Amino acid sequence: MKKIFIITVALMATIQLWAQADTATTLKAASISAHRDKVQRLNTAENGLLLGQDELFRAACCNLGESFVNNASVDVNYNDAAVGARQIKLLGLSGQYVQMLTEQLPNLTGAAMPYSLSYVPGAWMQSISVSKGASSVKNGFQSITGQINVDYLKPDDEEGLVFNLYGDSHNKWETNLVGNKQLGHHLSAELLIHYEKDFGHSDEDGDNWHDTPSIEQLHLQSRWKMTRGRYIGHWGVGILDENREGGQLLKVDNPFRVLLDGRRYEGYMKHAYIINQEHNSNVAFMATANHYELDGQFGPKHYSNQHNNIYAQLMFEHEFNFIHSISTGLSLMADKMDEVLNSQPSSLVETTPGIYAQYTFKPSHKLTAMAGLRADYSNHIDAFFATPRLHLKWMPTQWLSLRLSTGKGYRSAYALAEHHYLLSSGRTLNNATTNTMEEAWNSGISAAFTLPIGERFLKLNLEEYYTHFLQQVVVDYDSNPLAINLVDLNGRSFSHTIQVDASYDFTDELDATVAYRFNDVKCTYNGVLMEKPLTSRYKGLVTLSWRPWMGKWQFDFTFQMNGGGRMPTPYLLPDDTPSWEERFPAYPQINAQITRKFRHFSCYIGGENLTNYKQPNAVINAENPWSNTFEPTMIWGPVRGTMLYAGIRANLFEKK
Repeated sequence: MKKIFIITVALMATIQLWAQADTATTLKAASISAHRDKVQRLNTAENGLLLGQDELFRAACCNLGESFVNNASVDVNYNDAAVGARQIKLLGLSGQYVQMLTEQLPNLTGAAMPYSLSYVPGAWMQSISVSKGASSVKNGFQSITGQINVDYLKPDDEEGLVFNLYGDSHNKWETNLVGNKQLGHHLSAELLIHYEKDFGHSDEDGDNWHDTPSIEQLHLQSRWKMTRGRYIGHWGVGILDENREGGQLLKVDNPFRVLLDGRRYEGYMKHAYIINQEHNSNVAFMATANHYELDGQFGPKHYSNQHNNIYAQLMFEHEFNFIHSISTGLSLMADKMDEVLNSQPSSLVETTPGIYAQYTFKPSHKLTAMAGLRADYSNHIDAFFATPRLHLKWMPTQWLSLRLSTGKGYRSAYALAEHHYLLSSGRTLNNATTNTMEEAWNSGISAAFTLPIGERFLKLNLEEYYTHFLQQVVVDYDSNPLAINLVDLNGRSFSHTIQVDASYDFTDELDATVAYRFNDVKCTYNGVLMEKPLTSRYKGLVTLSWRPWMGKWQFDFTFQMNGGGRMPTPYLLPDDTPSWEERFPAYPQINAQITRKFRHFSCYIGGENLTNYKQPNAVINAENPWSNTFEPTMIWGPVRGTMLYAGIRANLFEKK
């Protein structure tokens, strides 16, 4: 009731805000539309993609975790059967090695990381930029396999109230409101509301265990923007409350329950002053602070976490001329984490000040070189460390772009906080690491071709990346089959990925993308270099999008073939059978969506996992969850079958 009351008050406040809008008559402007690629390659030295709303709306896109359905580069791990944590994979490695940014500010770390993808509502997003490999040093030293930056809808966007309602066959319902209001000539405001709730308790395989937990989430943000002369200011506050209820169904006597209560409070501000517009000379200060608290019950185990994070950055940028430009600045990151595991408390305080400089050399449109260097100090490891990075882009012809990147990345690994979902396992969780500072080199090369075929162009991309770890926190399932060990790397660990993808517009209405990626990801476990478990060896992707009748209708189709991979070393169940096979198989998936667009709203229906493929025996020894052979986290494929959905997006009070 409290959450419904908050939503009602916020909605009434939004409508009241529009009631005070200026009623003066305005002229209607004519609009000219043109077809633009839904996925655009970044026009920088970095190898990256920009996903706009047209691309995001090709699927239901309820949150960030569902935004990469049609993407060849980014994979999304499936929900485990305990806490429902979804994480992305980039360049064959888990999402913790991708630096997550919102509005160019580092965000969603520590204990919030396993759930971070569900903390960014899809209806709030304006675009997502994905850069691969060692990224710019401006945003910190954390990027190892890449950066993902989410841009929200802006307060100074056209006035209106965007409404979204979604429901699916698994009895999940979601609603979003995004309201924009101009408050005079210089100030604009934005209110964002997200609410979702799972009303069902899915158990498709009949093992009396939730296939995925029931989630109820309320997320509110208030954002403001001011533009006055040469000054630009942007600030906001947000609050998130989420409850996850999983485990055995209540109809079982003495059920094994997995209950998680999470709350997050955040605030941010960005201030910029343009010194010289001709030379793009500006100084900016941006900062963010957030508090995250989690209280979790995993059967007999209890885990709680309180994580406070502050990040601040002062930066200066200047273009000397068309050839030379520089960006330099200071940064400060501070973390305080308090954990309690089964009444055993632990605490960590880490402060990391840093300085950086990045120089860009662009003698012509054919060549761009970007070199960056950071120097940071961590009181946790009591050491200075340097982060060098280099990016090169060369266009020998109009139809070929070559890119090369290399650089180092670091990451403070909070081992238990980031892997606390493993507590739902009946196996013993041993945390033998000491919150290591992970360290890795990443190098990559790519070639983008634009080849004329007929009256149109085939866009072909080839790329290869290699990531080599010097220090790493390893999740070791193999040394002791009845234990999960979090240990420091003792040996080699690397990821080698090769990808080829091609896209072609057959007509203005029909386009297609085909992609294939091969992953060779290995790590040393108990002195033996082995294939990393639960990682697909390859991925194949085909997408089709057809927009007939002047784009009023849109039909989207996606086919994926996910390659098989290695399972951790199995153990024997009480009936002396192995817990699982040594390898998991390849499996296909099909998603489809139909959208009908009207002037101020659009309706869509669709389906996911239309092949109805489900991982067999997703929960190991489900009938004995209190035993040490119980395991719900060995998830490599879908845990639920076909899901159908429908929704509506509307723009109310839009001035057109």
